[in-house]
Amino acid sequence: MMFIDPHAHMISRVTDDYERMAAAGVVAVIEPSFWLGQPRTHVGTYIDYLSSIVGFERFRASQFGIRHYCTIGLNSKEANNEELAEAVMEILPRFALKEGVVAIGEIGYDEQTELEDRYFRQQLELAKELELPVMVHTPHRDKKRGTSRSMDVCEEHGVDPSMVVIDHNNEETVKEVLDRGYWAAFSIYPSTKMGNARMVDILEQYGADRMMVDSACDWGISEPLGVAKTAKLALERGIPEGNVRKVCYQNALDAYGQSGQMKEEDWLNPPAIDQRSVYEGNSILRGGREPVVTQAGKAADPDNLIIE
Repeated sequence: MMFIDPHAHMISRVTDDYERMAAAGVVAVIEPSFWLGQPRTHVGTYIDYLSSIVGFERFRASQFGIRHYCTIGLNSKEANNEELAEAVMEILPRFALKEGVVAIGEIGYDEQTELEDRYFRQQLELAKELELPVMVHTPHRDKKRGTSRSMDVCEEHGVDPSMVVIDHNNEETVKEVLDRGYWAAFSIYPSTKMGNARMVDILEQYGADRMMVDSACDWGISEPLGVAKTAKLALERGIPEGNVRKVCYQNALDAYGQSGQMKEEDWLNPPAIDQRSVYEGNSILRGGREPVVTQAGKAADPDNLIIE
C-alpha cells in the first residue's frame, strides 16, 4: 500500500525522516506553509521561507523518491501582525502560481480575532480567483465553534465545500464537517490532536468517504510515520483495505488533485533518483556516503515497506 501524507512540515524535519517515510511507503507529501514557532517580523523572512518549500524541500524529498507539493498562505497566528500580514498578502499570489502548489493554506483561525477573520476571507477570495483548493487550520482552543465558523465563512464566500479540506478534526467536529460536505482531515499528532487508536475508532464509526489522515509533523514532538502507522493499526483492527487506502492515499489525491498540480503519474512513473545531484551547490550526502542512483520509472515496492 502506498501513502500520501497531506500535511507534513518537512522544512522542520531532518533528511533521515524522508528516508524513513519512503521506506514506509510514503510516495508524496504536502507541505503547508505555517508558523515557525518564533513569529516572523518581516516579509523578507516569509519570502525566503516560501522559496524554500517550493524549492529546496522539493529537491530534498526527490532524493528519496518522494514527490513534494506545498500549499501557500498567511497563517492565522501571524495574521494578527497587521503590518506583516498586509505585506505577505501582496507576495502570496506570485508564490501560489508556482509549480507544485496544490492549495491555499493552511489558513483559518487561531484565537478567532478580527484580523484573522479579515485575512482568512481575503485568502479564500485568492483561492477562488486561482481555482485552487483550500486547506483550513482549525483552532486548538474553542475548536468546535472555530470549525463551524470556518465553514460558515467559506460558504459566505461561495467556496464549494468539495474544494475545502478542514484539518485537525476530532470527535466533536467530524460529524458536522462531513454533514456539510467538506473533506475532513485528521492530524496524527501525539497527545494534542489525534492518536492512532482514536483515529481508527472514528473510521469504524464514520467510514472512509471524504476522510484523510496526515501527520502534521513539525518542529515539535511529532511522528512523520503517522499515516503509515495509522494504516497498519487500521488493518490490524479489521478496517477494510479499500477504506484504509481511501483515508491514507486516495482521498488526499482526489482533494488536492483538483489543483491540476498533483497527479498519480508523478510517482507511478517517477523520475530517476540520483543522490549525486545538488541544489544550489548543496547535496544531501554527508561523510562519504554512497549515493543512491535509480532508473526512471521505478516506483516503490509495496511488498517491501518498513513501518517501524
